[in-house]
Amino acid sequence: MAKTCAKPPLNLTNVIIFAGLPLAAILLVPAWGIYRGYDAFQWLWALAFLYLNGLSITGGYHRLWAHKAYQAHPALKWFFAFWGAGALQNSILIWASDHRRHHRHVDDNDLDPYSAGRGLWFSHMGWMLRNYRTNETDFSNARDLQRDPVVVWQDRHYIALTTFMNLGLPLALGWWHGDLIGTVLLVGLLRLVVNHHVTFFINSLAHYWGTRPYTESNSARDNGFLAFLTYGEGYHNYHHIFQADYRNGIRWWQWDPTKWMISLCSRVGLASDLNRVPDFKIQRAILDTQFQRARSEMEQAQDSDSLRASLEREYQLFTESINQWKMLQSERYERKKTALGDALDGHRERLGDALEERKAKLQSKWESAALRTKLRELEFSLRMQRKRLTLLMEQIQLQTAHAA
Repeated sequence: MAKTCAKPPLNLTNVIIFAGLPLAAILLVPAWGIYRGYDAFQWLWALAFLYLNGLSITGGYHRLWAHKAYQAHPALKWFFAFWGAGALQNSILIWASDHRRHHRHVDDNDLDPYSAGRGLWFSHMGWMLRNYRTNETDFSNARDLQRDPVVVWQDRHYIALTTFMNLGLPLALGWWHGDLIGTVLLVGLLRLVVNHHVTFFINSLAHYWGTRPYTESNSARDNGFLAFLTYGEGYHNYHHIFQADYRNGIRWWQWDPTKWMISLCSRVGLASDLNRVPDFKIQRAILDTQFQRARSEMEQAQDSDSLRASLEREYQLFTESINQWKMLQSERYERKKTALGDALDGHRERLGDALEERKAKLQSKWESAALRTKLRELEFSLRMQRKRLTLLMEQIQLQTAHAA
């Protein structure tokens, strides 16, 4: 007789928060709406709190602290620490440490805290309701965060801080507005429940629903609708392969208010060193995935020798482009190193003719511009190759359909 594995004990605090609060919202929010109703003031403040909490999680907890996608001014860090605590998703330290483990061990049911491989319910919120082994605290991957005074302070005072943000502020707002109960129900309760579940969609639905244009090595998907609900986090397939990019939606038309917020902060001096993945690497990832799919389709096609030859020619061109890009990047690095060394030597010696020095600087700028042009040409060649490969895939699919 097979042995049944006992489930870990329930985490009663989390059960109350993540099961009790939604139930309270379902019962109390409509009841008060029928009894007295809500006004525009309360709905607008609920929306404002929702976005302040959400952007503090996505822009602060996630892209700043978990992934180091940019550097933030202390004022911005404190802003994220307070409003992130208002989201009631644990302290920065615990949240970011768990998330780093998720990225390192994605889809590993034994190591990923909210592995999608354990089911939609588990990855959405089931992982928080019981004391699973994968929830055990381990800050070995967050030593840098333990040196951040904002992170340490927030972790130490988290309970008081989240109580103030979730109860104290809505109560004060309700007292000022003249409707204590209605304001607390909308701004405090309903806003919190909505914020929880749109965030949880990234752990659950974004690993089940959407496309995988950049990599098929994990379950993460890109989904524009989820991006709209989650402040830009729905481009999850991109994020899992380029996690240090401050953007999730890399196209101008993709909804990513977190990216826009970070960019705006950089313009006013609140953020700096924004990490941005080069377009060549992005095109390379897309083509890598397309080649894998093409080879898989090719196995099912009949009379495909000519198509196979075309595919291999395209792959050879792809490989050559990658090698050229690596050489140009190496050349670029060496040029920067040489220029820095020359500048230091010139500063030390204070020698040389001013005209000759100016000529050398102009020559260096010209060479750098020429190098950038070559890199842009390579990026363009990959875009063109993507179009050719798309047409080739259509031919392969036609062959496969004919064979079927």
